[in-house]
Amino acid sequence: MTAVDTPAPAGHEASKRTRAMRAGLLFATFACAACGLVYELALVAQGSYLLGDSITQASVVLATMVFAMGIGSLAAKPLQRRALLGFAVIEAILALVGGLSVLGLHAAFTWLDLYWPALIAIALLVGALIGAEIPLLMTLLQRIRRQEAGSATADLFAADYVGALVGGLAFPFLLLPLLGQTRGALLVGMVNAVAGACVVLFLFARTVSRRRRLAVAAGTLAVLAVLGVAFASSDAFLRYARSVLYEDPVVYAETSGYQEIVLTQSAPLAEGPTDTRLFLNGDLQFSSIDEYRYHESLVHPVLAGKRDRVLVLGGGDGLAMREVLRYPDVREAVEVELDPAVLRLAEHDSRLTDLNRGSLTDPRVRVVTADAFAWLRDMDERFDAVIIDMPDPDATATAKLYSQEFYLLARHALAPGGRMVVQAGSPYFAPRTYDCVLNTIRAAGLGATPYHVNVPTFGDWGFVLAQQGPAPALRLDPPEPLRFLDEPNLTAAAVFPADRHPTGTERPSTLDDPRVLRLTTEEWQQY
Repeated sequence: MTAVDTPAPAGHEASKRTRAMRAGLLFATFACAACGLVYELALVAQGSYLLGDSITQASVVLATMVFAMGIGSLAAKPLQRRALLGFAVIEAILALVGGLSVLGLHAAFTWLDLYWPALIAIALLVGALIGAEIPLLMTLLQRIRRQEAGSATADLFAADYVGALVGGLAFPFLLLPLLGQTRGALLVGMVNAVAGACVVLFLFARTVSRRRRLAVAAGTLAVLAVLGVAFASSDAFLRYARSVLYEDPVVYAETSGYQEIVLTQSAPLAEGPTDTRLFLNGDLQFSSIDEYRYHESLVHPVLAGKRDRVLVLGGGDGLAMREVLRYPDVREAVEVELDPAVLRLAEHDSRLTDLNRGSLTDPRVRVVTADAFAWLRDMDERFDAVIIDMPDPDATATAKLYSQEFYLLARHALAPGGRMVVQAGSPYFAPRTYDCVLNTIRAAGLGATPYHVNVPTFGDWGFVLAQQGPAPALRLDPPEPLRFLDEPNLTAAAVFPADRHPTGTERPSTLDDPRVLRLTTEEWQQY
């Protein structure tokens, strides 16, 4: 007797198909949620790269998008009668807007000077489109199989929140390191477009006419073509945008996991030196023409004493370390820098190694790649001199490095009789910020002496020399004559104009109240 396959009951086949459709729709929900969160994070990251002040950027984007999501949910009510077609159209538009959002913001910042209006407009549109997804997905889920509203909502939101988790983790750990935020957003837009189209072309194919399936397929291909062209040409676009933003030709550019790094170099002239400049997130770090004024003023006053062991926090370009190594009695110097991309540039790019004289590869130097705050908290070493050469506190990540808590950690790292110096911003352009840094150092229990010098590229720039006990005296003990700093210049550096003398009225900045961040943003915007 020959065995034959017995067809499964029709009800069983229908049940399998229903489960498969529900699983497919929940997976599409997962994918769309992941894409939506990547768009949100990309908007925040782009703003912090271009303008700093990541707290303001995140607050504006989050508040605007959540508000717009509510509006989008309400606006989707009339679309529920045509939920499938409405979902396909919304995902195609969202893929375009979200995928191109970073490029659009860059263009608004570079050419139109309309960054904030563009950011708010994109956040509103993306938020409204994301908000419209849930009612339509809920309608489609109930169309597959009717169930209680609470159970359907639980299933849908579980997929949505898990997708948001995956998107939130993929952005910093996968997309940014491998593709950068521009290409990462474009790739996610492509995924978004495909996810939306699959719902129509596969899950609900039997309920959609052939003409409409062709229309959805054609629209999806058009979206993918636009995003693909943008992906292929994004590097050329960014190079052109940088050439507009920066005065001199860009000779190196990289977006690391922490910041945008740009190196420019002026064209060689018949007379005069070539000017090499380093920018981090658009902020000038040095000009090779006059950086010696800044670095001599930063380093040599703090080394006029015991200097057996020296700690440099920040200054990943190696220029402060160059000045430290001019002292033959420095036995060991430790460089702590957050961004390994900056260190690689300073150690291997000939334009920088010519300036820093290979300081970071000197046998006396130990290079540590770490967050300075966390490193100070965990280490148990003592140094005769601590040099704090950090970027301006115009973002949350740098504001903590100007807090009372940070200076307490730095004070703990000082050996008996040790001294510390901090670059503290401009007492001319940002006097309240400078005053805040000075008072924050004093609040950490250190005696502090403010001083300032003129660096033509930056203008008037200020520093604070500090030690445990009374305010330290400004003096020099260089092993050889310096290019800029001498005793007359150092004496003049301690003199402030009457309208720019530190007043001592600003409250200290703390982790809980990062006052220096608000002051820096406010004063530079006013300037």
